[in-house]
Amino acid sequence: MEKKALGRGLEALLPKGNTFTARPSPTGGEDVGQDIPVHQIRPNRFQPREDFSEDSLAQLTDSLRQNGMLQPVVVRRMGDGGYELVAGERRFRAAELAGWQRVPAIVRNCSDEEAMVLALEENLQRSDLNPMETARAYHRLMNEFGLTQDTMAKRLGRDRSTVANILRLVQLAHEVQRWVEAGTLSAGHAKVLLGCAKDDQVALARQIVDGQLSVRQAERLAGRAGKRSRPTRQAINTSIYVSIEERLRRQLGTRVSITRGRKAGKIVVHFFSAEDLDRLVEMMLA
Repeated sequence: MEKKALGRGLEALLPKGNTFTARPSPTGGEDVGQDIPVHQIRPNRFQPREDFSEDSLAQLTDSLRQNGMLQPVVVRRMGDGGYELVAGERRFRAAELAGWQRVPAIVRNCSDEEAMVLALEENLQRSDLNPMETARAYHRLMNEFGLTQDTMAKRLGRDRSTVANILRLVQLAHEVQRWVEAGTLSAGHAKVLLGCAKDDQVALARQIVDGQLSVRQAERLAGRAGKRSRPTRQAINTSIYVSIEERLRRQLGTRVSITRGRKAGKIVVHFFSAEDLDRLVEMMLA
């Protein structure tokens, strides 16, 4: 049974205990509590959590059988008459494993962006996400919904610097990302590698893991590798690229991404219609 308290956003949304109380929704209308057939509910396509522990689900399933579901799941109504999960996917999966035909649910009127923010907030408050899952969720929020780091930090109740530092993890080599996901390499160790070329990151990460190096030792190792690969010039810190992306996104009003290599890189400005392209061209040529 899940015992940790949720964040402020979800505390205002979910009732305490096993009774339902309709309440105003920030998006208009009311949050309605009801029992919904399990087959009418689909998983949350914005779920940031990529791994669900079988042992943890088994324990939760036993708890549901003994105590019932003290905290309902949160869903939103879809156009086809079904429902999509917004929060409570572990509880929903456990209910399925327990053989439940219906689950208690709060029906919430919310947009795609709000659904993703609520799903992310629930997992962050429960500390259910590993650092890479959090970084990818932040990155997806920015890319799909055009949120800036400042806006996202405010929505999630976090410092902008914390959001910026986590976001940097998506720039690691894919193999290093997998080690962070598995817990083989800590986020603190991984951040040390961000100043190194991706070709060097995997080898350095392996040395850090095999040698069980501290973060301070890892910094010295990465520093030596950096001097060998950049004998004449210090590489621009990755966080600068993130900052530039955000400034361009705000200025142009569209998604912007920067990809860098060892010596060069590219800036990609996205448009979503012919009118959008005309607008961007006029801004750039003004």
